[in-house]
Amino acid sequence: MQLLRRIAFFLLSFACLHLADAKTPAVAFISYYSKFCHQTVPESPETSKPVNSATGEDRTLYFDIAYFTGGSQIFPGKSSLDSDGITLSFHPKRRTMFVTENPDVIKLQATLKFHLPPRGYSMWQGNRNLREIHFRGPRIPVRTKSVGFEFFGFWSRKNGELCMVGSGSSLGSSHAASVVLRLKYPVSDPGNVSSLILGSLESVSPGGSLDYFEPVSILAVPHFSEYKYSLMSGGKGNCLRRSDGGMEANLPLELKDQSVCLSQLYQHARSFELEYGSECSDISNSSKCNPLTADSQGLPGFMTIQGIRCEPNRGIRVLVGFHKSIEYWSRAFGYGRVFNPNSMLLGEGAWDEKENKLCVIACRVLGFNRSLHNASVGDCSIQLNLRFPKKMTIQHRSNVVGQISSSKSVSDAGYFPPIGFHGTKNKVRGLPGLKYDYTMLDLVGKSCVEKKIKKGKGTYPSPYSYDMRFDMSVTNSKGQKAEGDASPFFVGEQFYEPYRMHSGTNSRLNLSYRITFTHQVLSNRSVDFSAEGTYNKENGMLCMIGCRHLVSHIKHPTRNETTDCKILITMQFASLNSKARADIKGSIESTRGKEDPLYFAKLQISSHSIYIKQAADSIWRMDIEILLVLVTNTLSCIFVGLQLYHVSKHPDALPFLSFVMLLVLTLGHMIPLLLNFEAMFGAASSRQNVFLGSGGWLEVNEIVVRMVTMVAFLLQFRLLQLTWSSRQTAESRKNLWLCERRVVYLSLPLYVAGGLIAWYAHHWKNSYNRPYLQTRHRFYQPQHYPWDDFKSYAGLILDGFLLPQIVFNLFLNSSEHALSLSFYMGTTIVRLLPHAYDLYRAHSSSWYLDLSYIYANHRQDFYSTSWNIIIPIGGLLFAAIIYSQQRFGGRCILPKRFRASSGYEKVPTINSEEMTTYSQQ
Repeated sequence: MQLLRRIAFFLLSFACLHLADAKTPAVAFISYYSKFCHQTVPESPETSKPVNSATGEDRTLYFDIAYFTGGSQIFPGKSSLDSDGITLSFHPKRRTMFVTENPDVIKLQATLKFHLPPRGYSMWQGNRNLREIHFRGPRIPVRTKSVGFEFFGFWSRKNGELCMVGSGSSLGSSHAASVVLRLKYPVSDPGNVSSLILGSLESVSPGGSLDYFEPVSILAVPHFSEYKYSLMSGGKGNCLRRSDGGMEANLPLELKDQSVCLSQLYQHARSFELEYGSECSDISNSSKCNPLTADSQGLPGFMTIQGIRCEPNRGIRVLVGFHKSIEYWSRAFGYGRVFNPNSMLLGEGAWDEKENKLCVIACRVLGFNRSLHNASVGDCSIQLNLRFPKKMTIQHRSNVVGQISSSKSVSDAGYFPPIGFHGTKNKVRGLPGLKYDYTMLDLVGKSCVEKKIKKGKGTYPSPYSYDMRFDMSVTNSKGQKAEGDASPFFVGEQFYEPYRMHSGTNSRLNLSYRITFTHQVLSNRSVDFSAEGTYNKENGMLCMIGCRHLVSHIKHPTRNETTDCKILITMQFASLNSKARADIKGSIESTRGKEDPLYFAKLQISSHSIYIKQAADSIWRMDIEILLVLVTNTLSCIFVGLQLYHVSKHPDALPFLSFVMLLVLTLGHMIPLLLNFEAMFGAASSRQNVFLGSGGWLEVNEIVVRMVTMVAFLLQFRLLQLTWSSRQTAESRKNLWLCERRVVYLSLPLYVAGGLIAWYAHHWKNSYNRPYLQTRHRFYQPQHYPWDDFKSYAGLILDGFLLPQIVFNLFLNSSEHALSLSFYMGTTIVRLLPHAYDLYRAHSSSWYLDLSYIYANHRQDFYSTSWNIIIPIGGLLFAAIIYSQQRFGGRCILPKRFRASSGYEKVPTINSEEMTTYSQQ
């Protein structure tokens, strides 16, 4: 009976949800609605009059900032950590809202959705602005997962009650769950900071069934068409009047409309690091410093501000959140706005035009610990001011700073001492009037001894270019290594934006830098340096004074942190047209005495990041190599086709083709198609796309190359098949197979021995960790596998594909023209062209990126100056030997005394008629 009821309910809901413009089957719908919602909002017959959208009632019911508890069965396998980033939204469908016979009751349809953040999403990804070639990403956008429920129901304007029935399914489940949604909207004093939406989502299925889930309690922040800024008198009252330098010291924000207001808040003032006073360093007193509640465990280290509503002439609504790590916020803001009353405050703010700062008054959410239905907004004693300084220095590089304080007295419960904060990972770009004040230039002039400029040594990166930012490796005195990055902050008087800055003509220019080590080198935590100095683009020398911010190793930062600015940083950039290996080299050293507790041993810096022009040249070269791959693969098909035409005209030549040679060539085309390691693109094609991001051009041409390789394989296999068939019918097949076995006995040990020698030689050579980028730059040092050596050796075997035919002719002593000149000479040229191209590539470019190889890939053959000479000479020598054998005999290459044994002669065959005629004569 329960099963039939659920099926009937689901079919009814499905039919109703897809008939928005038609009237709902009144009897069936009302009977089911009456069972669960009649006591909440009595049903009323529907009229044909739609709700006037101008009243904004659909926006009044809508919400997307919500907190929920329960319903763990909806998200099976999700941990509490993952659930922090799940957001909840409720969307009434405007076209389905109709007035009923009771004017205070509205009939409507709606959707309730739980949105899961994308896996691995981080809003800070790629925020370092380094010189990188980024991953192109999938062409199809990655959509976030969501769990949705569709509803029908009624809403009472009079008491704010909403009750709806509907259906939906849990994450990963195909079972439709019958559910009831109840929400309570504020009606007595709507549209202010204390207004909250309370409700629940319940399953009507019996406990233990597949579609049952525990009740979900909902606490949401409403969106009102009209909002009353009750905390800010006239939009500007109760603002902190404590001066932070006055209007002249801060940047003004132009809040002209709602979209600009929220956008500026999102970009420039979203994430902050808290700075507690010295009175909070004592763990026993730390609970009194918590801006949330004294019962909270540990002090939060970071704060975020999320904009909800912005009306430039009236005020702004915000969510002020706190957490212990910034990683939480990078995960939680993956989708929408997150609301958690345990760690967030609801606030109102206004822009103070007199002092150019944002003033916010925030309130706590109270009474929700036992049940969300008891939640309320109160204790609006938290005050916050936020400003954007006009000038930044080496010691103060935050584009936004501020303070949180309590308006309560020290003896009152909930009081906490003032807490400072500064922006972290917020965008600096887009703040007009922002300037940088160089305060260390005198010290730079005294500390930096510049090299003498030698003319004719090449050109160096422009200080305004992308080439000034790079990844780097840092090594300390103990040999420990760490990865880091360096990026300019200001170049001269301009904020560093390579595509927007105006290039100057001065050879020497002031620069400021941000340098970060992401691993442990100096201490047990990451180290950030701020530096400023001068750069000379005539010799590529950058010399700076750096500052290191030392924070006490407690669970939260204090305002009394130490700044060490006695640090000298030098970097020598490589020439753009250097022919030799020229990485960026530098050092970081302390100018303090060794007895000073802040002294540290000298750190060595090296960088292998490629320049932008070099990356562009590499992509251009890849395009050329794609064409070469297509041409050579097409030529291979043509030459095999000409050999097939040759044997069709001379079928007697088929048995004299070396089966081993044809097998080697066939495998040379087949293995790339199966294992994806030989057909020019090889296993690195995915890595090429990751590092060089050349769009779909590579993939399209790779498909074409695969198709051409498949055609060459089929033609080669056909030639192999014809040779096998001819050997089965030949009169002297025993002698032919005997010679073929001798070829195998001689070639196989030779191939195995050569493979072992090649493996040992490559293993010995790579044991010295030869750089992957041969002359200048590298992205990473890949792990070397023995399989890579065998792939290279397989390419060498293909280069010498004529060896089995030479040995076969030698044993058979045949002068048969088994191979056409176009086949063996053309295929030889196709195999030797990559070596000639590699010689040209090595001498025409000052560097090359091994990951970008498509043609003449170093992992698919032996490539070096010596090999590129030896292999072509050997290939041409083999072709010359074949020509001589087919003209003068298989043993023509041997001394005369070794040619004594008789050769294999072709005996003509005659039919029975010819035999009869001969006997009669």
